[in-house]
Amino acid sequence: MSAPLVVFDLDGTLIDTAPDLIDSLNYTIEAVGLAPVTFDDLTHLVGQGVKVMIQRAFELRREPLDEVTAAKLFDRYMEHYQENMPGKSLPYTGLVPCLDRLEAAGMRFAICTNKGSQLATLLMDKLELSHRFAAMTCGDTFAFRKPDGRHVLQTVELAGGDPLNAIMVGDSINDILAAQNAGVPAVAVTFGYSDVAVDQLNPDRIIESYADLTPDMVLELLDRGAERSRLAR
Repeated sequence: MSAPLVVFDLDGTLIDTAPDLIDSLNYTIEAVGLAPVTFDDLTHLVGQGVKVMIQRAFELRREPLDEVTAAKLFDRYMEHYQENMPGKSLPYTGLVPCLDRLEAAGMRFAICTNKGSQLATLLMDKLELSHRFAAMTCGDTFAFRKPDGRHVLQTVELAGGDPLNAIMVGDSINDILAAQNAGVPAVAVTFGYSDVAVDQLNPDRIIESYADLTPDMVLELLDRGAERSRLAR
């Protein structure tokens, strides 16, 4: 069997991107006089890409958004976000030591995000983290995206892994549902951008920091997942 594979979400899981997401969104909607959003709004806005984030900002302010305006604002957002990347975005505390620890135990990594590939690739390159991951799939990689379980399964395949030897780590309902739909164990982080308490999402495990994500935990989850698969046959 292939090496254990840990699949991570990006925004709110690997990288704290909130300050830059908010800055770029507020810069974008300022052009049409929309009131700025705050961190408290972020959990409602993120998770489905830039176009949906802009649309949800308009819904939040109860303002209509036509297709022409949406297209112009998308371009404005993309230009600002890319020009200022990585900005204030940083890996979460303890992430790099966690990757080192898991890698030393023979584990490999992948990213499964709904963020567009143009932005996700640039961000990880700028943070000099791309080389740590065997594969990264994004919201525009396939014709489907999280919470569709195929997004996770195809990520595992591209990373050269086995779904029976993989887990998913994420911060939101999209991540946990995608893992459950893919039949792989789900780990929820408490420090991300979920709009509900992650214990309500029924993950297999919850971690409060990357110090909690140990090789023993990963192996325990893989054993549990294998047992579930055996009983489901």
